[in-house]
Amino acid sequence: MHATGHFDVKVSPQTPDNPQAKASGLARLSLDKQFHGDLDATSQGEMLAAGDGSTSGAYVALETVSGKLHGRSGSFALVHRALMVAGTPREWTVVVVPGSGTGELAGLDGAMTITIVDGRHDYDFSYTLPTH
Repeated sequence: MHATGHFDVKVSPQTPDNPQAKASGLARLSLDKQFHGDLDATSQGEMLAAGDGSTSGAYVALETVSGKLHGRSGSFALVHRALMVAGTPREWTVVVVPGSGTGELAGLDGAMTITIVDGRHDYDFSYTLPTH
């Protein structure tokens, strides 16, 4: 199955909460999203990033999405991974965490592609759900 739409995201820097986190030099950020379109949901998550984020670096993130996917209610987790090389994203993956689907989204599997044009975040989500 296939879901498309856009999302609004608020990314907020977080303060390291222990000496080891501070010593790592990694940026820690919170994510707060509102999805629109075939996925009508909110999500909250955490991101860790290295590098300047505009010309080089990398990030990993986890977020929990709660709402409706094509009218089916539930929640699921997404895991992100991306590299930035000379200002161009590479190896950018956003996939459903196996076994994280709840409610009518139990058994959800899939991957999301995100494109950003003029500050607008669009998603294209290819997914499967078990047939009952």
